[in-house]
Amino acid sequence: MVTDIASTKPHTVARHEALGLTDDQAIAIYYNLLLSRALDERWWVLNRAGKVHFVISCRGQEGAQVGAAFALDRSTDWIHPYYRDLALCLAWGMSPREIMLDIMGKAESPSSGGRQMPGHRAYPSLRIVSGSSPVMTQAPQAVGIALAARIKGEKCVVFTDFGEGATASGDFHEALNWASIYKLPVIFFCQNNQYAISVPQSKEMAVLNVADRACAYNMPGVVVDGNDVLAVFEAVKAAADRARSGDGPTLIEAKTYRLVPHSSDDDDRRYRARTEVQEWLKRDPVDRFRSYLVAQEIINETKDKALRDKAADVVNDATEYAMNAPDPDPASGAAHVFADT
Repeated sequence: MVTDIASTKPHTVARHEALGLTDDQAIAIYYNLLLSRALDERWWVLNRAGKVHFVISCRGQEGAQVGAAFALDRSTDWIHPYYRDLALCLAWGMSPREIMLDIMGKAESPSSGGRQMPGHRAYPSLRIVSGSSPVMTQAPQAVGIALAARIKGEKCVVFTDFGEGATASGDFHEALNWASIYKLPVIFFCQNNQYAISVPQSKEMAVLNVADRACAYNMPGVVVDGNDVLAVFEAVKAAADRARSGDGPTLIEAKTYRLVPHSSDDDDRRYRARTEVQEWLKRDPVDRFRSYLVAQEIINETKDKALRDKAADVVNDATEYAMNAPDPDPASGAAHVFADT
């Protein structure tokens, strides 16, 4: 059965307090939203200037990613992200400098030393597993991590996410089936941004919700407003608690929208109307959470400006640092590819 978590449930106390979040944590969530948006916007400027060659944006999906990150335990859990997860990796602990080094392909990049495509972030010490370009390979890999942890007696939750287009692949179904059979502590998190590149959901699947597929694997399917950061936090926290208690995996579908083209090489005007984009702009997760914090008197205009200025300064620092960082040595190009002889 699919559970629909409404974002308008009445609360006798502030929503974030009812979820166990302090005012300071709510501000931290907002700052991460601002910082990821500022980094994303800078990427596009650098791309058009020829300094960054390829951009996969998370703009519009930050609420889903940051809400999920704050609901998990960074000291024990693993995340196996996909290429659009800038905000997730940032909120998980990667620094803006490290993220900028990654997208510029610099030698200091912790993801690969400049060997991976932009967006294929990894950080073993933070328990961030490197993604691969083939769609949805991260799902069975995440299941394997959870199974290995169980064999080793380690307590953790493995979080992996993907777009709705990826659920058409066999890896999606195989991963859910295996995780369910062994009741593994995995959270499958679908960021349904309505389009598999240029293909709308209506031409991708015959069901209304990706989460409808959960029942075939005897696990909960949860639909949540992906542009409501607190609703996402609630859904992921519940799934994590369930996984830690030994009750197995959960499939969560966060309904969201990418506000920009699929990538810097895409022209989304060819397949979606500007009026549609404008309607989704009204649900921008950054603006929505700002409005919530203002209504709760947690921030005001002065505090908001200070947070935005801080984010801008951090992005400027990361940009300057990465642009001045050394490129990889061409002589090392075959390292980790061919065996040494």
